[in-house]
Amino acid sequence: MSKPVTVQNSGLLRRFGAMFYDILLVCALMFLVTLPFIGYLGGEAVKPGTNPLLSVCLAIVVYGFFVGFWVKSGSTLGMLAWGLRVELPNGQTPDLGAASLRFVVALLAWVPLGLGFLWQLWDKDRLTWHDRLSGTRLIHYPRPKRTNKPGGVQRS
Repeated sequence: MSKPVTVQNSGLLRRFGAMFYDILLVCALMFLVTLPFIGYLGGEAVKPGTNPLLSVCLAIVVYGFFVGFWVKSGSTLGMLAWGLRVELPNGQTPDLGAASLRFVVALLAWVPLGLGFLWQLWDKDRLTWHDRLSGTRLIHYPRPKRTNKPGGVQRS
């Protein structure tokens, strides 16, 4: 019989690990979105800030990646790898409004040198600014411990 899994608000390092994974995925998506613009320019580089349509497309990709995953399943792919899930206090995934507010405040949390994220170190509930303002929390669901030996052979 297995023990019940204890869940808790995520720690800062786990958050940053998931963010690193997600940044890699978002960069790949942004690269793919940029390819048609490079093709349209005949292979020339797209200079930053010179193409408003590209800027809007990239912003939509980043917003859609995070908010879409949070609303649909509560976890981005990076968050899944680190056992994290965004939830409302009732355990449900956030709706579009809460996820959008979380996204915007998370971006703003970086402006004062990441203080909005570091705030978690002093918060009694280990919440960041975007957790508090959006009414969400980032929960760590630990994976169950493996009971068998590597190779699939279980010893008694």
